[in-house]
Amino acid sequence: MPLLDSPFAQLDLIRQPEQQNEPLQAFDAADEYLLNHLAEQQPTAETRVLVLNDSFGALAASLVGRVQVRSSGDSFLGALALEKNLVRNGLPFDAVTVLPASEPLSGPFDRVLIRVPKTLALLEEQLIRLQGQLAPGAQVVAAAMVKHLPRAAGDLLERYIGPVQASLAVKKARLLIATPEAKTPAVSPYPTRYKLDEPAIELLNHANVFCREGLDIGTRAFLPHLPKNLGKARVADLGCGNGVLAIASALQNPEAHYTLVDESFMAVQSALENWRATLGQREVIVRAGDGLAGQEPQSLDVVLCNPPFHQQQVVGDFLAWRMFQQAREALVVGGALYIVGNRHLGYHSKLARLFRGVEQVAATPKFVILKARK
Repeated sequence: MPLLDSPFAQLDLIRQPEQQNEPLQAFDAADEYLLNHLAEQQPTAETRVLVLNDSFGALAASLVGRVQVRSSGDSFLGALALEKNLVRNGLPFDAVTVLPASEPLSGPFDRVLIRVPKTLALLEEQLIRLQGQLAPGAQVVAAAMVKHLPRAAGDLLERYIGPVQASLAVKKARLLIATPEAKTPAVSPYPTRYKLDEPAIELLNHANVFCREGLDIGTRAFLPHLPKNLGKARVADLGCGNGVLAIASALQNPEAHYTLVDESFMAVQSALENWRATLGQREVIVRAGDGLAGQEPQSLDVVLCNPPFHQQQVVGDFLAWRMFQQAREALVVGGALYIVGNRHLGYHSKLARLFRGVEQVAATPKFVILKARK
């Protein structure tokens, strides 16, 4: 893999989660463009730089020892990648202070470097949180590959920060350079809420939660077919999002024990708040994590999962396949993984390679609900 070569450092970087013969690199031309632009500003060791949405730590790791750098994003895997990449390049694993996107920012900052996230609601929330956190003379610079840069990103920068100048494209990447100006303090439109009829609950969704405005159709297909009569089973909601599967299941299984895991800090925040609103102080474990990577082997009876089919802009079944493997590892013999998936993804045959029995629980024209028994 090529090294990330910038005016600040030369780094050997890896993505998370790791996979053999990784076809993709852990940085792109937008990272390079941001670092080159910052270098032209001639920052000093005293310059306070905030990095937002640093996919695999390329930006923050490059700046260690050159400026005062802080990093914030909504990805547990992104934070893990930064730690691993710091160590990989001979730096202390805790050389950068990392703040989950679910927590408020603590400035003031002289420079803010933003990788434009796939979910513009996250960008909007982050820009609103920058209010009052920028030092005099600060600059806010957002970057993306041109094909992933919507016009609305510039509109948000202008609305919440100030006038925006778009750079020329370099290696198919572009910068949006915003000059802060006095603004009337904005009130965040997040979290959003929606109600379900069955079960009759209201769900809160922080800015970066998948399908924030309403229940996604895969979950809608899954809900009527969640396993019942689980007794005191240990159940995990893998990739829990706002927690809807676990909460609906818990309402039907009052003695079961639940663990909710997601790699999005805002999803975990939403899931915990929704659990408390619906189930009060009923015992639960809700955590940000790399799927079930930290789960004890053979410690679960049931896993519920609506697997993702993309990581940021990259589409594929690598993450789903990994989740299935993690579920198998964490389940007791005789335990079961329940999933919903698009018919065309062919999950039945993939699960059959890992589990001793796979059956179709239900189907709609678009989705299948499968049960895989270990």
